[in-house]
Amino acid sequence: MELSTEKNTSISTKEEKVISPWGEAWKTFKKNKLAVVGTGIVLFFILLAIFAPLLASEGINEQKLPERLLPPSADHWFGTDDFGRDILSRIIYGARISLWVGFLSVFGSIIIGCFLGIVAGYYGKWLDSLISRIFDIMLAFPSILLAIAIVSVLGPSLRNALIAIAIINIPAFGRLIRARVLSIKEEEYIMAAKAIGMSDKRLLLVHVLPNSIAPIIVQGTLAIATAIIEAAALGFLGLGAEAPNPEWGKMLSDAKTFLVQAPWTMIFPGLAIMLTVLGFNLMGDGLRDAIDPKMKN
Repeated sequence: MELSTEKNTSISTKEEKVISPWGEAWKTFKKNKLAVVGTGIVLFFILLAIFAPLLASEGINEQKLPERLLPPSADHWFGTDDFGRDILSRIIYGARISLWVGFLSVFGSIIIGCFLGIVAGYYGKWLDSLISRIFDIMLAFPSILLAIAIVSVLGPSLRNALIAIAIINIPAFGRLIRARVLSIKEEEYIMAAKAIGMSDKRLLLVHVLPNSIAPIIVQGTLAIATAIIEAAALGFLGLGAEAPNPEWGKMLSDAKTFLVQAPWTMIFPGLAIMLTVLGFNLMGDGLRDAIDPKMKN
């Protein structure tokens, strides 16, 4: 009986030590200090956006002309802009716009890009050639120039900037998922599923897509950082958010006239953009190291 008990204990101990791939990825991610720092920065700005009404001391559009272009002080930690508006309050509310544009545009890119990539990789032939050539044409243009062209056609606005950013990121996800599908569809379990009569729709949803999700998560995290920069660039050029929205790129555009007179009007929105992008990049690099088997020792 004692030997039996010891064997059972040994077996249960071994079973407890079995870690799922996602659990192993999480352990690897936690060991990456830069990735943890990046995640902390991202969570900070997400919380900033969620609790903006509680954290902002003043209204984002509350103009006080007698207090215009005041330097940072105890009353206005980040100073005021040319209309006397509190820059800190506007940056806090600007986190909502930048993160909203980043997350929503990347989500749209993932949905459309994955659909096109799966169709191209799984069915091949003329569909693959057509979709791949469309991706090649889009990638032939610098992304920001293509975004400018799209917004110029649709008209300057935050919504159209979001649409443009989503469109220009589609090829990156499409090509990534296409390459994964081309590899996965040759696996034995896929051929076995076809042999038992599983439909293409169920095969793609149950087997192909779940096994392709890891690189999409990594690419999506990095793409959010790029989307935030692109949104800020469009806002700086006057093609994104319109006044008086406190979008960080628009704040930089409005402050460029006062760079010498009041440099804080550009420094703090620029730092907000830099830190947010840095956070997503560090987190994305950590996810890549944790999820991609090629990066593991």
